[in-house]
Amino acid sequence: MPNIKSAKKRVKVNTTKAAANKARKSNLKTILKKADAAVAAGENQEEAIKVAIKRVDQACAHGLMHKNKAARKKSQLAKKLNSAE
Repeated sequence: MPNIKSAKKRVKVNTTKAAANKARKSNLKTILKKADAAVAAGENQEEAIKVAIKRVDQACAHGLMHKNKAARKKSQLAKKLNSAE
């Protein structure tokens, strides 16, 4: 346990940010799964993919995902949508 005031604050801030990042990552995974399910079911495909791509971009902007990984995910989503049609 830290003794210095600034170190104590760092522990609190890191805990808070870690929880927020975990929630964002979990939400992103859920949306990606919903997009996959929509493509598999064949209903609301374009809307689900559009939302998923937007969330991937937001995750990249928040620093949760590297820009190359975000580009790869978006490409995979577009490929799934195009192959389903």
